[in-house]
Amino acid sequence: MAHLKLENNPVSPLSQEIFDKTQKGLGFVPNMYKGMGNNPALLDAYTYAYNTFRANSGFSPVEQEVVFLSVAYENNCEYCMAAHSFVGDMMTKVPTEVTDAIRDGKQIPDTKLAALSKLTRSLTATRGNVSQAEVDEFLTAGYTESHVLGIIAGIGAKTLSNYSNHITNPEVDAAFAGRTWKK
Repeated sequence: MAHLKLENNPVSPLSQEIFDKTQKGLGFVPNMYKGMGNNPALLDAYTYAYNTFRANSGFSPVEQEVVFLSVAYENNCEYCMAAHSFVGDMMTKVPTEVTDAIRDGKQIPDTKLAALSKLTRSLTATRGNVSQAEVDEFLTAGYTESHVLGIIAGIGAKTLSNYSNHITNPEVDAAFAGRTWKK
């Protein structure tokens, strides 16, 4: 797999502004952001997509994490699996058995979250070309058509980070190291 070196690249004012805001909010700037920050359009697009998904997708924090973990699993993004496993454990309080099932490619014990993960993974793997039966199964689990579109918003955000991580290969931050992952 190709990797960029990203050595001695100046940080744009926009990227620096996002770094400063992130440092203030999280207490550190994730290595993923440092890689993305080499192109301010990428970092800005990602942070906007991520924040609007969190605020406007119609999913609970647990469901949001299921979407992010499912996309990261399907895209084989080791960094995002570690980061979102940590976030699920410590911030959004995803039940460990749900996070671990996604990480291990196994059945999620909660049927509604299982339906969410299944459609998310299928939408990711097929680039949006899922069958009507898959959508109907998701709707039968208690979700709405708006939620289908919300999944797509989450996939969009995670595709930016997953693809960027594949090409920049950031080291997993110490905060997430306890949840490192390999498929």
